[in-house]
Amino acid sequence: MRSSRIEQLITIGALARASGLTASALRFYGDCGLLVPAEVDAVTGYRYYTRSQCERAVLIRRLRGIDLSLETITEVLSGDPGRAERLLDAHVAELARRADTAARVAAQVKRALGAGRGIAVPAAELARAIGQVGTAAAVDDTVPVLAGVLLEADSTALTLTATDRYRLSTRTLAPLRDGGEEWSVVVEAAKLAPLCPWLDTIEEVVLAPSESGIALTCGEIEHHCTGIEQPFPDYRAVLDGLPPVRTRMLVARAALVELLEAAGDIVVCTIDASGLVVASAATTRLSAVVTGAPMKLAFRSTVLRSAVVSALGPDLMLDLAAPDQPVVVRSATDGDLTTLVMPTFVPSTEDPIR
Repeated sequence: MRSSRIEQLITIGALARASGLTASALRFYGDCGLLVPAEVDAVTGYRYYTRSQCERAVLIRRLRGIDLSLETITEVLSGDPGRAERLLDAHVAELARRADTAARVAAQVKRALGAGRGIAVPAAELARAIGQVGTAAAVDDTVPVLAGVLLEADSTALTLTATDRYRLSTRTLAPLRDGGEEWSVVVEAAKLAPLCPWLDTIEEVVLAPSESGIALTCGEIEHHCTGIEQPFPDYRAVLDGLPPVRTRMLVARAALVELLEAAGDIVVCTIDASGLVVASAATTRLSAVVTGAPMKLAFRSTVLRSAVVSALGPDLMLDLAAPDQPVVVRSATDGDLTTLVMPTFVPSTEDPIR
C-alpha cells in the first residue's frame, strides 16, 4: 500500500524542475518547515512530494525573489488572505523606501566621484545668462545644434554660447571656486529655460557633464538636460575672424528697445557724427556717441531687438566693420556678454549704402 502511494508522488528532482527551485533549496525549506515533504523513505532518505505542493514551491520562489524573509513567507502562506495582503504591502513599501535611499546615496557618490568635473557658479547669474544667450538659439530644430546652447567649463570660467547663424551670443561666468576639468556640452535652449525659476531660488548651482548631457545640482536636488550630439559651430573662429572696427556707437539701450518694439520688419540705421537715425514705419533720431566713419546698414527688427533686449547695462556699444559684416553688440560698462548680429540688405527704396 505504501509503495503504491509513493508511485503517486513526485521526486524532489521533479519538483525542483517544475518549481524552479534547486533540490538543496527544497531540502532547506523542508528542514525549516516551510515545505515539508509528503513522504520520506526511511531507508534511502529520498523525499517525495505531492503534485499540489508544486504551487506552494513556486510561491516560495517568487516571494524569496523579492527578498521576503522566511518568517514572513510562512505568515503569508498561512492561509489568511487579509494578513498576507497587509504583509506584502508593508514589504513593498519598505523596498520602495530602501530604493529611494539607495538612489540618493548613489547620486551623492556619483557627484563626489565627478566633483573634479563640476563647476559651481552663482545660480541667479546663470539664470540671467541662459535668458540672454538663449535668445540667439534657433526657435526650430531643423538643425538641432542651432537650437542649443553650448556650455564650456574650465578652471577659470563657465561660458554659454548660442547662434542661429543670424545672431551669436556668448557670455562667461566666473566660478565661485576653482573649476575642475575642461568639458563642453550642447543642450537645447528650450530645456534650459524652464530651470531659470528654480535657479532664482537658490544661491549656487554645480554643473557637471553626465552620460547623456549635463546635470545641474544644488544639495540633493538634481536636474538633467539631454545633450545634443552634433558638433557646435566654431564660434571662436567667427569672433577671431571679424574685420577691423570702422565705426563705434554708444547708445542708450532703453531708447533703442522702445524704438524697435514699434518698428516694422526692417529697420535702416544711418550712423554718423550727429547720432543715429532709424527708419522703419517712421523715422526717428536717437542721441548717440559715434566715432569713426559714417555708415548705413539694415536689420530685421526682431533680430536686432533680441540682441538689444538681452544685453547688459543701460548703455550699448555697437562695433561696426561694414554694412555686410556682423555687428558686435555689447554692454558699454560690462563686456561680459557679447552678441553678433548679421545685417540684411538695405531696401532698394533707400539711399545706397555708404
